[in-house]
Order: sequence, then C-alpha cells, then structure tokens
Amino acid sequence: MSDSAATQLTTRLREADGLMIRYADSGGGEHEAVLLLNPWPESLFAWETIWSRLAQTARLVAIDLPGFGRSEGRADLRSPRAMGGFLLRLIDEWALGHPHVVGPDVGTGAVLFAASEDIDRFPSAVVGSGGASFPLEVTGPLKEIIEAPDLSGFRAVDGRDIVAGALDGIERHTLSEAAREDYLASYAGDRFVESAAYVRSYPYDLPILAERLGHIRTPVQIIAGRHDPLVPPSNAEFLHARLAHSKLDILETGHYTWEDGADDYLELTKSWIEAHSTASSGA
Repeated sequence: MSDSAATQLTTRLREADGLMIRYADSGGGEHEAVLLLNPWPESLFAWETIWSRLAQTARLVAIDLPGFGRSEGRADLRSPRAMGGFLLRLIDEWALGHPHVVGPDVGTGAVLFAASEDIDRFPSAVVGSGGASFPLEVTGPLKEIIEAPDLSGFRAVDGRDIVAGALDGIERHTLSEAAREDYLASYAGDRFVESAAYVRSYPYDLPILAERLGHIRTPVQIIAGRHDPLVPPSNAEFLHARLAHSKLDILETGHYTWEDGADDYLELTKSWIEAHSTASSGA
C-alpha cells in the first residue's frame, strides 16, 4: 500500500443494492478489510482523524450508509434491521469477504442485526454510542426526534442548521473545514428529516434485537462516552450484559467518542481487530 493511498481519505461512488453509495478505500488488498460506517448526523469523514493510522495495518473501506452522508437512500432501509441486511448485501456485491466492521451510533443496531443474521460473517465488530436498550434509553434531542408525533417542526428548519447545532456537542476535537462542510451539506434541506426516520424505528426494532443478542457469536468491542447527553452508557452496558463475547470501554467523553476520544478509540479498535485477526488465528 502506498503512503498516499493510506493517508488520503478520497471519496468515490459505487453501486450497492441498486443505490449509489459514497465510499472511501485505503487500498492494500494484502491486508484484512475493515468496513467503517458513518455516525449520524455525520458522514464517513468522521474517520479522517484516525484514517491514516488505522490504514497502516488494515484495508479500510468507509461508507455512508443509505440515506446518510452523500449516499442515496431508500425508504425500505430506514431501520437498523433493514440496514443490517443491506450491509450483508453490500459486502457480497463488493466482494469484501469477511471484514471486521466498525459501526458506532446509528451503525450499532445495523451491525448487530447483520451479525445475528450471518453469525460467521464478521471476525470482529466495534459498536457503541447508539440506541440499543429495550426499553429505550435515550435523552435530549434524540429522544424528542424519536417520540415526536411527527417531524413537521424539524422539517421547517434547514437540515444544515440542525446539524450545526448538533456538532456543538463535539467538545475537544476541532473538525477540519472539509469535514464540517460535508456534515452540513449531507443533511441540508429535508435530508436530515428523511434520515431521522431511521432512529424513529428504534421502538420497533430494538425489542427484536434484544431477543437476538444472546445468539451473536461475533466478538464485539463496545465503546461509549460516559457523559453522552443523547445515548447514556446504560445502552452499552445493556449490550455488554447480553453479548456472549464482548468488551466494554467507557471513555471520558460526550457522544462523539470517535472524534473527542480519537486516540483511545483508535487504540481500542486497532487492538480488537488485531486480537481477532483471521491471519493471526490461522483461519
């Protein structure tokens, strides 16, 4: 892998499941693949802080999930359960084989549903900072979005402005201008409200997920922020208590663990992937 390939987070478009999906690929086919999913309301640029360092030991493929970032969306994919199925189809269509997967925030439920449907697909997973408990345990604006009778009040506001307010929750990390503008542009106009349909499905999908957690065989690293004002760490503890092979680490951050706690997030992720490397295990 060339240094330029590893250090540059360059985006492209590629079809998966009939949709145009934005992605970035670090290259390095000799390495195991790691599939990185965007948090919300961010995009795959959430990984620019750790991209070059993690790419030294793995082939990274970051995507914007359908309806998030700059990827095309589709109404039937606006739930964690449906998105889990999409992930499995994308992996097959893109010939990624058995990738490790890193999916914080809205990726948490999708990753776990995918792992419950194909129990041998992922050698390891990293999740957290996403609604997972049943009964639902979320707070602040996320709770308001999920419980609102409708989203007419949010629809009256440009999505850029909603996201700008949400990004105030990043406490330590300074976003690059490219990342900030990408986050804002990704949810401009009605895009934010359209993407919000995903989290509004939590009350329906999370009870199903709770019943499946005990059957998941994938080793799961759970990372949460102790001071998360949207998704309390009780969600991470809920998963840890029910997943057969899991490790829980709670960082001294708010919601955006992958940015505000980037060094710790990188070390935990890298160590987990290396510990469950199919190459080192002889698989």
